[in-house]
Amino acid sequence: DGANIGSINISINKAYTTIAFQCETLALQEATRPDGPIFGLSEAHGGRLAVFPGGIPLVRDGHIMGAIGVSTGTIEQDQLVATAGAAAY
Repeated sequence: DGANIGSINISINKAYTTIAFQCETLALQEATRPDGPIFGLSEAHGGRLAVFPGGIPLVRDGHIMGAIGVSTGTIEQDQLVATAGAAAY
């Protein structure tokens, strides 16, 4: 209740980004800043990439099986909830 409806697409895009780059979205945050080596990456894939915390791969037996994307809180809250969800997997 009370979640921003725009968060739906953001959470889906965080999961998509995690799968596309095989890493947590948190890991892309620094490199995609204006002074980072891959600035502008977030515009790739039709603007679908989310390069801030809240996307985490779901790993089983060393293989990525899927991803979790969380959005609507602060980025710290999103990361915390995504981490808990991935740990439950």
